[in-house]
Amino acid sequence: MSEKPVKSILFVCLGNICRSPLAEGVFRAVLSERGLDGEYTIDSAGTGGWHAGSAPDPRSIAVAAEHGIDITAQQARKVVARDFERFDLILGMDRSNVDDLRALAPAGSGERVELFIGPAVGGPQDVPDPYYGGEDGFAAVYRMIRDASEALADRLAARASAPFSGQASSTM
Repeated sequence: MSEKPVKSILFVCLGNICRSPLAEGVFRAVLSERGLDGEYTIDSAGTGGWHAGSAPDPRSIAVAAEHGIDITAQQARKVVARDFERFDLILGMDRSNVDDLRALAPAGSGERVELFIGPAVGGPQDVPDPYYGGEDGFAAVYRMIRDASEALADRLAARASAPFSGQASSTM
């Protein structure tokens, strides 16, 4: 992540029905818990569009609800070129998503794309797709997303308190 202030974040997975809507909901909850409602533009999308218009997977809805988070109003959508202008940070749930996003990114926009789970939680790590598994996979993914969301909020808070130098940093 560059040192440019981040005010908009897009979470991306394959179909935008399991991981990325959960990440959107969890990160919104983390921001709310920290008194930062409305401080960031948050959304989610998929690299594929076959679920466009669909609600999140019922298992994502259920695991979110178990933790007091309502993601039922979300609708799946596909990443579009405008997203690379609209969002300061685009977070792929796994390395394949990141590769697809970088291939889609217009020239000069690829630096906005990162793997969601990174150095702040012990190093780059994929959030596994729980779609073909059971509910226990969704619970494990929720925990990963919650931890990564806390780390992301900490990163953003640290950046907000640091003076903007205009130079990229490899420590974030």
